[in-house]
Amino acid sequence: MGDPFRTIEWKGDHIQLLDQTLLPRREEYIEIRTVDQMCDAIRRLAVRGAPAIGVAAGMGIALGVMNAGDSDREAFEALLESVSREIAATRPTAVNLFWAVNRMKELYKSCGNASISEIKKRLAEEAVLMEQEDRRLCERIGKAGKDLIQDGDTVLTHCNAGGLATAGYGTALGVIRAAFDEGKRIKVISDETRPLNQGSRITAWELQKLGIPVTLIPDNTAGALMQRGEIQKVVVGADRIAANGDAANKIGTYSVAVLAKYHGIPFYVAAPLSTIDMSLSSGAGIPIEERAPEEVTQICGVCIAPEGVSVRNIAFDVTPHELIHGIITEHGVASDPYEEAFTGHFAKKKEETSR
Repeated sequence: MGDPFRTIEWKGDHIQLLDQTLLPRREEYIEIRTVDQMCDAIRRLAVRGAPAIGVAAGMGIALGVMNAGDSDREAFEALLESVSREIAATRPTAVNLFWAVNRMKELYKSCGNASISEIKKRLAEEAVLMEQEDRRLCERIGKAGKDLIQDGDTVLTHCNAGGLATAGYGTALGVIRAAFDEGKRIKVISDETRPLNQGSRITAWELQKLGIPVTLIPDNTAGALMQRGEIQKVVVGADRIAANGDAANKIGTYSVAVLAKYHGIPFYVAAPLSTIDMSLSSGAGIPIEERAPEEVTQICGVCIAPEGVSVRNIAFDVTPHELIHGIITEHGVASDPYEEAFTGHFAKKKEETSR
C-alpha cells in the first residue's frame, strides 16, 4: 500500500513538513520558507529520524540559497557555506545530517563554471533526489530484512524508525511492513519511548494508519513480555553506526538490547548505509545529544515533576555491536565482524552507482 502521509516534500518555493510534534492529536502540515524555520523544525523535532533529517538538511540548503543573487559568485559561495554551517549545527548525533550537508557542498564543487542560476537549480534537484533515493533505499531495506521475521512473530520496536523518520516507508518499520505486506501474520509491540513518547505518539499512530496490529507498552514492560515469551524479535533504527557496528539510537535502546540478549531474542538494527560512519572505529566516538529538561518534566506542556528538580535528558544511547544480531542495510544483512561486512556493502553501492 502507499504511504498514508508525506513526511517531507519540496514544493518549488518552500518545503512542506508534517509537524510530528502535534501527532497524534493533529495531523498538520507546515510550510518552511526560510533556513531559520528549517533549523527550528529540526531542533524541535517537527522533522526527526536520521534519514528524514538528512533530506531536510539537503532541502534546507537548497532553500537557503534560492534567492541569492545570480551575479556574485563569491557572495553565493559565502552564503552556501553559512547556510550549511547553520543547518549542521542543529543536532549532533544523526550522521545523515552531516552526510547531506557534505553531499550538497560536493555537488556545488562539481558544478565548475556553471552559472549561479544553474547551480541553484542543481542543488534543488539534488535535494529532491535525496528524498526519492531515501524512499527507494527504505523499500530495499524492508526487502532485505523481511525474511528475518517469521509468520506469527511479535516484534518489539523502540522509538520511531518508520516513514515518519524517513522520506517514506521506514527502516525498522520498513522491515516489519515488508513482512506484513507479504502476508505474514505479525504483531508489533511499541515501547512508548520516554521522554518524548515517540513510540506512543508516532509509531503507534503510523502502524494504525498502515493497518498493522500494534500494542503500546510502557518502556519498563518490555522485559516482562520477553520473560513470558511474548516477543520473538526486536527491530530498531539508528541515528549513527560506527565501523565496528556499535549503534546509537533513541535512549532506552541499549536497555532493550540487553534484555533481548538475556532472553535469547534476536535484536536487529535497520538503517541505510548513509547512517554508517566509517570514520568512527567504535561507538565511543559518537556525539550524544542532551536535550532540554522540560522534555522530561512536562508532557504536552503539563508539568509532571517538582519544580526545580535536577534532570538528565540524554537523547541517545549506544548499543554495543556484541548485542546486535544483524544490521540490515539496503545491500543485505551485515553480521559481525561488521567493519568487514560494511566494507562489502559500500563496495556493492559503489559498483551499483558506477553502472
